[in-house]
Amino acid sequence: MIPRLPFVEEFHTFRMNTLTIPLCDDFHVHVRQDDMMKAVVPYLAAGGMSRVLVMPNTTPPITSTAQALAYKEELEAVDPNITYLMTMYLHPDITVEEVHKAADAGIVGIKSYPRGVTTNSDAGIEDYSLYYPLFEAMQERGLVLELHGEIPSDHERDICVLNAEEYFLSHLKQLYTDFPYLRIVLEHITTAAAVAAIREAPETVGATVTAHHLELTVDDWAGQNHNFCKPVAKYPHDRAALREIVAEGHPRVFLGSDSAPHPRNAKEAACGCAGVFTSPLLAAYVADTLESLGCLDRMRSFACEFGADFYGLPRNEGTLTLSKQTCTVPASYGDVVPFRASQKLSWSLCPHS
Repeated sequence: MIPRLPFVEEFHTFRMNTLTIPLCDDFHVHVRQDDMMKAVVPYLAAGGMSRVLVMPNTTPPITSTAQALAYKEELEAVDPNITYLMTMYLHPDITVEEVHKAADAGIVGIKSYPRGVTTNSDAGIEDYSLYYPLFEAMQERGLVLELHGEIPSDHERDICVLNAEEYFLSHLKQLYTDFPYLRIVLEHITTAAAVAAIREAPETVGATVTAHHLELTVDDWAGQNHNFCKPVAKYPHDRAALREIVAEGHPRVFLGSDSAPHPRNAKEAACGCAGVFTSPLLAAYVADTLESLGCLDRMRSFACEFGADFYGLPRNEGTLTLSKQTCTVPASYGDVVPFRASQKLSWSLCPHS
């Protein structure tokens, strides 16, 4: 059960009609390419974000500084008011020299995808030991290693999507043991085991939590393609553990939406793509969930402060205001169906905040 502290009760007894917080950070977002990119990037600001960490699993993947900077230019051409934090895709093409080049260019991290576990991960890794020289250089230069924390399914070993994250955690421990000064983010955690691993990890290890994993369990995506994502939502006790660590305000756990748009026909298919689209209403989704958990006072730290602190970035200076006003999630944004489509949220982002 999530603890309810006296000051939290007092906070909610006040029955606020508005909530003003700094502009938010999303430390994990997919903004795609070409027409889809042009369609979804404007929704970042609409959802209350000022700064976003851009995922590199494009086609082809971002494996060089030049590619990352070119991608950033494309994004800035769509909306120059967002700060785009760029990453590269951990890949054999990346050299130690490229790591230093990336650090000089302001690229903040390198993302690891285990091979084949999610969208556009066919070029993912199979053996971390091959990349130890890169991790040493990242540690030296201050780049963050972002981990998609699953291993591929292996039915001979009884490994599938429901326990792939838990099996990954030994790799996480080995990495932070071997590289004690390398900052590592275990992204979009979904299990009580991952929560426990973050609690026992050193200060160099953080984690992101998505808006949708704070709401979903396996029952919500089995047979419901628009809630299907990787890693999949797990058991009710796993969701409870995520909610508890966010509600307590753990300083190394922060918002990373993993917002991942796909066209409707790619989701509503016999083999639907993995991804949940939350960008347009991200701040409202988070406020709605945190209020329901009795911890709306954690909104600022979870969405605006802890991630910036972990990445060593200044906190955002602008503000946004949410109003206690019911809104209905649109049935679609163009050809993309959002999370909780046509459902009601208890908070709305004020249009001029």
